Amino acid sequence: MPRKKKQPSQPGPFEAIYAKTDGKKGRSGCFRVLFRLFLVLAAFGIAAGIIGAIYYNVVALRFDMDDLKEAPQRTLVYDKQGNVLGHLSGHGENRLVVPASEVSENFINALLAREDSRFYEHSGVDYVGVLRAIVLNLKAGGFEQGASTLTMQLARNAYGNRDKTISRKLLEVAIAKRIERNYSKEEILGFYMNRIYFGSGLYGIERASQGFFMKPASELTAGEGAMLAGVIRGPSLLNPFRSIEDAKGTRDEVLARMVAEETVTQAEADAARDETITLRPPDKRLATGSYTLQAVFDLLSTFLDPIDIETGGLKIHTTLDANLQASAEKALDGHLTAIESRPGFQHPPRSAHKKGEATRYLQGAVVTLDNSSGAILAMVGGRDFGESAFNRVYQARRQVGSTFKPFVYANAFETTGLLPGAYVSDDPIRLQHNGGPVWSPQNSDGTFSGLQPSAVGLIRSRNTMSIRVGQIGGLENVRGLANALKFGSIPDSPVVYLGAFESTPVIMTSAMSILPGKGMNYKVHMIDRIENSEGELLYKHQIEAVPVLSESTAWMTSDILGQVMTNGTGVSARNTGYTAPSYGKTGTTNDYRDAWFVGFTDKITTGVWVGLDQPKTIMNKGYGSTLALPVWTEVMKTAESSGYAAEPLPLPAGSQNTVLCRECGLLASDRTLYPYQMPLPPDKRPQGTCRGHGFGLFARKDRQPQAFPIPGELVAQPVDLRAQQREESNFGGAMREFGRFLFGGRER
Repeated sequence: MPRKKKQPSQPGPFEAIYAKTDGKKGRSGCFRVLFRLFLVLAAFGIAAGIIGAIYYNVVALRFDMDDLKEAPQRTLVYDKQGNVLGHLSGHGENRLVVPASEVSENFINALLAREDSRFYEHSGVDYVGVLRAIVLNLKAGGFEQGASTLTMQLARNAYGNRDKTISRKLLEVAIAKRIERNYSKEEILGFYMNRIYFGSGLYGIERASQGFFMKPASELTAGEGAMLAGVIRGPSLLNPFRSIEDAKGTRDEVLARMVAEETVTQAEADAARDETITLRPPDKRLATGSYTLQAVFDLLSTFLDPIDIETGGLKIHTTLDANLQASAEKALDGHLTAIESRPGFQHPPRSAHKKGEATRYLQGAVVTLDNSSGAILAMVGGRDFGESAFNRVYQARRQVGSTFKPFVYANAFETTGLLPGAYVSDDPIRLQHNGGPVWSPQNSDGTFSGLQPSAVGLIRSRNTMSIRVGQIGGLENVRGLANALKFGSIPDSPVVYLGAFESTPVIMTSAMSILPGKGMNYKVHMIDRIENSEGELLYKHQIEAVPVLSESTAWMTSDILGQVMTNGTGVSARNTGYTAPSYGKTGTTNDYRDAWFVGFTDKITTGVWVGLDQPKTIMNKGYGSTLALPVWTEVMKTAESSGYAAEPLPLPAGSQNTVLCRECGLLASDRTLYPYQMPLPPDKRPQGTCRGHGFGLFARKDRQPQAFPIPGELVAQPVDLRAQQREESNFGGAMREFGRFLFGGRER
């Protein structure tokens, strides 16, 4: 009986993989080998994963779960000598702890939609999110996606795991699972909401709600809740105090996410977008207790990650000098208190201020910089931080007035070869710019004094002379210099020569510091270095400087400003006993709304601004020399005994006494009618020699050549050059005598 052919059995699930599809036995063997290799590798991977999980779970046991209930360490701030200035109350103190049950669902729903929509479903790790992040990271070739749950974020923030590595992520996972085993979801949510940083020195949802919106977290609206949830990923840049528009943008992103998660309807999201957002007024934003500490706190986000800031325990070494700081604070409030009692001062005094009201009393700002580095040595943003947290040093934009004039002269010295002793007319002037109306500004005393050395225009702050000097240098050049010094929006108009634009005291002071700084513009800074609680360096400032003017121009401009202190508007500083070599410029704007004095020695520059927060006339004849200069003088007196003793600014190398012509600005000859002598840096030495004209630098173009033409000037009536020449001849002796006085006996 013939044998039956054996029937093939049905292939098993693995055998099917090996089944031949093309009749070639070799191919199925290859697949079999590869599959076995895959199984071996998978087994090794599973074993490694188990060992790794055990390892990180053991490491996670080192962390005390009770730490979740404790506030971060206190961050200390030091002055440049290493003395403690204070601590940042935002770190562990500027928070109010509330349970999750006392937080509006509008915020909780927004938070979960934004950060962890599966919070109540996972046990600390969202494995679906982790797998998605792994795929994205592999595609990106780096660590681009984190997939952190709220619990994982809490683990990172509470225990300081900051490195962006796979090892850190695995440890974070292990700690998160421990947290979930030890605490309920509501407790975890509460820990997270009370610990998270919202920017502007505000920690925890309760403090953030009160700080930004002046209401408890239980009353947050849908729009406010979405805005705060959006702030978490970028607290330094997205918080509404920093930029309300950016905060609204991230709010809208959160609302869109909430619609996708079906936490709110589209109609509810639209209504939340249309809500009116009412923020705490600037003068009531109290976070740290002083202008300096608040400024330090505001700057931290520029240099550190939010995690580093929130963890606390930092040692922040500033550039502040405690002696100068105390002197500036005392001098500002003391002097302005005295001003309030003077006859003619009609505004409410500070003593009448009521808590909670906007400050309507006379305010001021003081800032002192190190000329060699741009370091802030003292900063006073107002008379009392508790009554107004608005820092006028870098937040108040006020018209700068005549304090800008040194840069008008410096520009002409730099770009045209104009020199301090060359004649400039102080006569009436009429200008018309780009077809606009004719402009005929007056001098502050209503007088005009004919031809004067250009230095006189700056020493005595003569408007008509300053405008002519500005025209000599060119409007675009003046605007270019102002932009290089970061003054802000500069008008395309000759009014810029008289400082008819706004800037802040710190920018004005930084600009002035380029003169003793030999033309270098140093980047202003207040934080020198930051260390963590372990002493590790997190940040170190690197001095940055950009050349703006030549050393010779900076010296010539400074030399003139030295005359301001002895013969000009700054002379009252000498009358109070301050005799150190110093240089400076007053500023008084229209209607006496702003009073300035910005001055320097070879080592430091101090700027003082005085005015009312809502610009209005301070008082009749409220000049910078009266309102601001006395404060400056007290600070500079303190500097003399605090390691900043002043010395005269040195002449640029190679400077020589040179005889020049006042009329044409060239080297004097035997035909020069009005010669003068001054120390001249080598790069400022004129190439030509005076030919002996005798008609003055600014005679009519069609009657007499000019070395420095003034574009755009209109002549109201014909000029009688013969009469002008006779007048100048009579004037010559007087000017030579004045030159001896002006330049300390150097007049020839």
